[in-house]
Formats: sequence, structure tokens, C-alpha cells
Amino acid sequence: MCLQLVNTLRVLISNHHRDTHHVLIGRFMSFKDLGVNAALIKALHTAGIEKPFPIQKATLPDAIAGKDILGRGQTGSGKTLAFGLALISRLAGKTAAPMRPLALILSPTRELAMQISDVIAPLSRSVNLNSQVVAGGLSYSKQIQALKRGVPIVVATPGRLIDLIQKKHIKLDDISITVLDEADQMADMGFLPDVKRILDLTKPGGQRMLFSATLDKDVDSLVKKYLRNPVTHSLANEKSTATNMTHHVLVMDQAHKDLITSQIAARKGKSIFFVRTKHGADKLAKKMNQAGVAVGALHGGKTQSQRSRVLEAFKSGKTSALVATDVAARGIHVDDVSLVVHVDAPENHKDYLHRAGRTARAGAVGTVVTLATHKQRRGVHGLTARAGVKLTESNVKPLDSTLVRITGAVEPSGIPIEEASPGRGESSDKSQGRRGSRSKGGGRRKKSRPRPNERRKRPR
Repeated sequence: MCLQLVNTLRVLISNHHRDTHHVLIGRFMSFKDLGVNAALIKALHTAGIEKPFPIQKATLPDAIAGKDILGRGQTGSGKTLAFGLALISRLAGKTAAPMRPLALILSPTRELAMQISDVIAPLSRSVNLNSQVVAGGLSYSKQIQALKRGVPIVVATPGRLIDLIQKKHIKLDDISITVLDEADQMADMGFLPDVKRILDLTKPGGQRMLFSATLDKDVDSLVKKYLRNPVTHSLANEKSTATNMTHHVLVMDQAHKDLITSQIAARKGKSIFFVRTKHGADKLAKKMNQAGVAVGALHGGKTQSQRSRVLEAFKSGKTSALVATDVAARGIHVDDVSLVVHVDAPENHKDYLHRAGRTARAGAVGTVVTLATHKQRRGVHGLTARAGVKLTESNVKPLDSTLVRITGAVEPSGIPIEEASPGRGESSDKSQGRRGSRSKGGGRRKKSRPRPNERRKRPR
């Protein structure tokens, strides 16, 4: 267990050691001072984590005491460990009946649910608890089997959880602790009716913890209806990252955009490129791979196994660039992303902040760049003003000194990157048109003969 804990919490260790002045606020407080279970403290010590982040110092005493928590914090502020340690400390020593979990963590996406589980699972085992991810795109039967055995902690997406409730594979009567993570994203994705239905089924008087970067009208309605006298902690929300995040709009001729984008992608370091559509993501990734830049595309048209492979290649460094749509990238936490590029400007200021939140995490520094033509620049300035962001404008051309200084752009190799064959049981995009299956990200697709009379469909 100790080895697995060290591996799964490696990101948290590096973040804790990266910038200690972000951790030490006031006098030093240990996890013991905050009331964390002794076995959990030992597990954290084994992983090299000694000092709590600000949001952990602020929320843990109240959360462990059973109070409702309203946490406003940016992605990467350490909130997963904050609610996870509180939840596990409170459940230590308890057992769950078949199909009746004791705690529920709701997440907007399966990727985020899986990443929460990566942190929660090894810690929970240190106090003889176990957990289960309940989300679409993962094995349905394995989730049902785990629930039948009895699982104290469930990390779920709203859609799959509602499905299992309707089919009577899970009951929420014993849920005494509910966590809503990235509540604003769940609202933006239209999950609020499902979230309310789920909360109505949990144990009356149970503890609720809600974490959100913003508290707009929809999220505020959840707070007012379901949280009882919540203790509010506002720490390092999205707008407060100006000290370690720089924002630029790069104005260019439309004819130069593809070349400039590939030059930025060829830079040293991890970069995420945001586009608006699935088709746009595939198209841009293909252009980058043909230019000699190893890149994967992440969007809702891919199968879960393909999305997992693309994300793992990006995390491990096999690919240094990722092209993503807004929905696919929400809640994705990747270590050491130093540059976010808005290839297509986001639709609104909230999407801008969510995208920007993929960099400058946990005290690190990062750069956010929006690519715009001369006609688009005014709209970009208006959008960032609504986001509370101070923007620097520069006119750029391919590989000019300004572009290199801001992004680290370099000339790509120009040698097209071939792609590995699709995984076992999967076919390439050209033979899987209707199912929307795509081959592994990171290079040029291998050619295959389409079936007769079959028309490829690209989801938008």
C-alpha cells in the first residue's frame, strides 16, 4: 500500500515542495493539529507530505467536526485532499452494507472522478475503507459487483449514479457525507436537476461539502437549499491567480495561424490547446502531427479507453501537447502544464477561467495565450475583462522574437509522426464511423479501407 500511495500522491508531493511560502500562512500547523486521523497522517508522512495547503488548513477542522463546508478555490489548490482527509477521518472504523455507501463524492466528469479516486483510494485503505468509481464509460458490471459487496465511499458522476439508482443497484439512505466537487461545472453541464435529485435521496441532516470556483445563480441555489449554516472558505479563487499566471492575446494574420499554432506546440514543456468542436480538435491534432509534433486529441467522441490513453501519454510526457474541447478537459488535472492556448476563443468568461485553470496550479507559474485575428482582438479584450483578467496584447508573426519570448515557440521537425495501431478490440476512425471510435492520439492515422456504402460521421 505504501508504494502505491507514494505513486498516486506523487503530484501532491511535488506541489507541496515546489513553493512552501504558499503553504505557510501564520504559524505552522500540522495535519495532527487539524484533527486528521493518525493512520492517515502516517500514510501522508510515508508519501512525504508534511505540510497542509491553505485550503486544507482552513477547511479540515470544520469538516472533520461535521460542519457543512462551502469552499471557493481554484483547481489545483489542494481541495481534493482537503475533503478527502475529512471524509476518511470521519468514516474510519465504519462499514457499509451492500449497496448502501456511507459517503458520496459527485464529480462533473469521469476523468475527474477517476483522479479523485486516485487520491482517495490509497488513503482510505490505510484505515480499512474502500472506494469505488461510478461513472459512464467504465465497466458497468464491475461497479455493480463492488456495490453489492459493500463500499463505504463512492466517487460518481451524476448520470451513471442516477442510472444505478433507477435500477436499484444502489441506495443513498445511509449517505451521511456528500461532497460536490466543481459544482459550477456541473451546473454549466446541465447536471443540476440530477444533483438535486441525488441530494434529496441522501440521509436527512447529513454533512454536505460544496466546492466551486464561482458561485453564480445556479450554484447559489444549491447552497441555499442543501447546506445548513455552511462555513465558507474563499481561498485563491480563479481570479486571484494573476500573481503566478500571465495572460496574452497574440494578434496575427489568419494565414499564419496554423503555422504559429504548430510552432507553439513544438515548444519545450507541456501545453494544452483549446478548440470549440470535436471535429476542430481532430483536425488541429492531425495538422500538428503532420508538422512533426507529437500531440493527442481529447473530446467526447472518443471511447473511454482512447481518452485514457491520450491523457496518460500527455501525463507521462510521451506527448507534450494536448488538443481538447471544453467539456472533455473540464476537471482534468495534469501536472506541470506551463502553457494554455485558446486556439478558438472560449464562448464566455467562465470557460476562459476554467481553461486557464489547467496551468499555474498549486503555486506554479503559467502562461495563458489567446490567438486572435485583427478582427477578433476586441472581442477577446471584452471577454477577459469580464473574467477580471489583465491582458497583454502583442502582434506576432511565425517565429518572431515576441512569439518566442512569450510561448517558447520553435520550428517543428516537419517529419510526420506515425501513429500506433488502435488497441485490441478497437478499430480506426475510418472503419468505426458511426460509433465515433478514434485511434490512439499522438500522430497520423494509419489508412484503412472504408466499408462499402458507409459514410463517416464526425460529431460536432
